[in-house]
Amino acid sequence: MTLFQPKFGSDETPPPTGKVWFVGAGPGDPDLITVKGRKLLEQAGAILYAGSLVDRTAAQYAPPDCEISDSKGMTLDKITDWLREKARRHALVVRLQTGDPTLYGALIEMTRPLTADGIDWAVVPGVSSAMAAMAAARETMTLPEVAQTVILTRTAGRTPMPEGEALESLAAHHCTLCIYLSATLIAEAQQSLRLAGWREDAPMLVVQKASWPGEEKIVRGTLADIGQKCEAEGIGSQTMIVASPTLGAAGWESLVHSKLYDPAFAHRFRRAAETP
Repeated sequence: MTLFQPKFGSDETPPPTGKVWFVGAGPGDPDLITVKGRKLLEQAGAILYAGSLVDRTAAQYAPPDCEISDSKGMTLDKITDWLREKARRHALVVRLQTGDPTLYGALIEMTRPLTADGIDWAVVPGVSSAMAAMAAARETMTLPEVAQTVILTRTAGRTPMPEGEALESLAAHHCTLCIYLSATLIAEAQQSLRLAGWREDAPMLVVQKASWPGEEKIVRGTLADIGQKCEAEGIGSQTMIVASPTLGAAGWESLVHSKLYDPAFAHRFRRAAETP
């Protein structure tokens, strides 16, 4: 049985409504929003943005007569009520979210009521803070024969982790871990990595407000000392924690190079070089 059906009957014409776009604003720098996202903001009749995280993006690109509201004091019901009400008044409504709407963005919770009312909606992806953090630190998530897997996760807080997804279990893979929503739980993250067998000298990276002009902070350390270093720097919210065997690779004496660019490796765009 389908849970959410439009409220109008099958013989009735649905009321005219606009379309709600869930747009990823990216990690903080207004220039990192996608071109499509920016164009939607420029045409929007109403924009609901996610607190102080993306207010500058909304104000920078919205038309002068656009209705702009901040959702930081709203409950889920108030957010969906706002979106439904504006969709009945405007052809284009934007819900502007930090990062990417599909990652820790409560997307399905917000769109189910829209579907129930017959309101069309779509998603525009955004740059996530994990990518922005690695870019800011000039690091890479993957390296041949070092790490080829990236896990995006969080530590358990008020929202518990599903069975099998405890950080200790995920850290046992010893791949790249991008840990979201855990700025106040660095000590817990450290302990989880220790229980998973990570060495005390394993490199760690913490980036606060990645890409934010004039506000970005980058802290490098090891599993042993990253917590103390973050405390000394006053690291708080809007923080990405990265544990990865790839960290610091730019300074290594040698690397295994990608086969894609190896002269002896052939693919459909290039012939393999002949060995002398």
